[in-house]
This record gives sequence, C-alpha cells and structure tokens, in this order.
Amino acid sequence: MKVRKYAAIDIGSNAIRLLTHNVIEEEGKDTLFRKSALVRLPIRLGEDVFKNGTISKRNEERLLNAMKAFQLLMEVHGVEKYMACATSAMREADNGQQVIDNILEASGVHIQLIDGEREASIIASTDLKNLIRKDETYLYIDVGGGSTEFTVFSEGKIKISESFKIGTVRLLNGMVDDTKWNDLEFWLKKHVKGLPNLSIIGSGGNINKLHKMSGRKEGESLSYIWLRAQYHFLASLTFEERVSELGLNPDRADVIIPATQIFVSSAKWIGAKKIHVPKIGLSDGIIKTLYYTKD
Repeated sequence: MKVRKYAAIDIGSNAIRLLTHNVIEEEGKDTLFRKSALVRLPIRLGEDVFKNGTISKRNEERLLNAMKAFQLLMEVHGVEKYMACATSAMREADNGQQVIDNILEASGVHIQLIDGEREASIIASTDLKNLIRKDETYLYIDVGGGSTEFTVFSEGKIKISESFKIGTVRLLNGMVDDTKWNDLEFWLKKHVKGLPNLSIIGSGGNINKLHKMSGRKEGESLSYIWLRAQYHFLASLTFEERVSELGLNPDRADVIIPATQIFVSSAKWIGAKKIHVPKIGLSDGIIKTLYYTKD
C-alpha cells in the first residue's frame, strides 16, 4: 500500500481554501481519496474587484501571507503535488496577473487562472459521476462569490455548461441587474426543455451549510419547498441574528441569503423538486485532476 499526498488551493471571490488529501493506492483495489485537512480563509477578493476593478494592496498582502502559510502547511503535510486555481475575481482584476506574479516570486506558489468552462470540467471530474443516473436529468449548480456555473447532465453525460456572473458577493453589492437574471432564466428553460426526471445537484459552502442546518442525513436531498421556506426565514432575520441565533460565521451569515436565492430561483424556473448535496466542489476536482493527469 502506498499513501500519496495531494493538495488543492481554490482562490475564489469570497474565500480561499487549502484542501489536502491522502491518496491511498493498493494493488488490486480502487484508489481511495481521503480528506486530510481543510483550511478556509474569508479573503473577499470580489469586494475589491467587482467595485473597483483591482485587488487592493491590503488584500494582495493578505493573499500573499495566506499562500506563504499554505506553502508551509503543504511542506509539513508532505504534499508531493498541488494545484492552485483562481476564478472569477482574479480573472477580472486589472492587476490580477501582476498579483499572481508577485505571489509566485514571494511564496513560490504558482497560481493558474481558469475560466468558467475549465472550472466546470474540473468539478465534473469529482465523484459527481457516481450520483448521476442515466435515466434522470440533472442541473448541476456551483455557486461562487463572483459567478455561478451551471451544467446540464442528460443520459449520464454533460449536455451543456455555462458560467453566469451571478455570484454571492456580486449580489450582496447590488451588481446583478434584472437582465442577468432574465438571461439565466431563459438559458435554463431552453436547455432543460423536454428533459425528464429533472433535479438539481448543488455544491459550494452555502448549500453544504444549508444541508447541515436542515438536519438531513448525508446523501438525503433537500426539497424545493424546504429551501424556499428557509430562504424566507433567513431573509427575515438580521445579520446579527443569523450570527448569534443560528451560529453562522460572519463571513457566511451574509452570503448564504443570495446563494439560497440562486438555488431557489433556478429550481423554480426548471420545476425541480429535489436538490442533491454531495459535498463536492472545485477543490475536490483539483485533487482528482492532479492524480489522473500524468506529467
């Protein structure tokens, strides 16, 4: 038996994450992927970029310090291979490439800028395929701070995928107008029309938190009715009440409402009654991509 160590760094618009995995290889058996540790830091790059077009000096310094810490943590864990991916906020920042170059020089961490299509393909390389049934249709929704990726699965395969600039940080800052919502509604209805047995698969920290709050067992889906009711309940509380009474972290207590809005609106438009929450995301996909991509 051989145990290998891999790491994924996900630099999102709302938070950044370091996920380390033990990859267990044993002759004659399937490779096992076991999460070793997860570190999440709420560095909201999107608040800079979506308002001002650039990453501020303060957040660049915070991001650099995080990458230095991640580099040390990977060394302690004995990580042999890692991939760092940056999404919406870094893509749109006028100084995004300069920040990436500065971080590489100061920390040694190489960051890749990936587009929405690449992001969706990495996520699709996770255990998502184990959930997909050929006789059902799924809309996979990955909600981020700057954008949300939508992928339609039909007959066990990806039919189409699209990234929309409707994310939690953008919504919090009033940067999503009716036109963007209308475009999303049109796209969804167009690409699921006539497809049978339709349900949603959701990923991202917010839907995972909602599933935990629901008290449902792992693997048990959320209902559209429950999620819609939960959305109205959360929206009825103040930020302070969501922190003190529900026990949400401050960096979760605000973004959870726009994230829920995205899921509820999407489910309503396509007539989906169930939302599956397999607890996967970009970081998990990076680990699988690292393992199955041979240098």
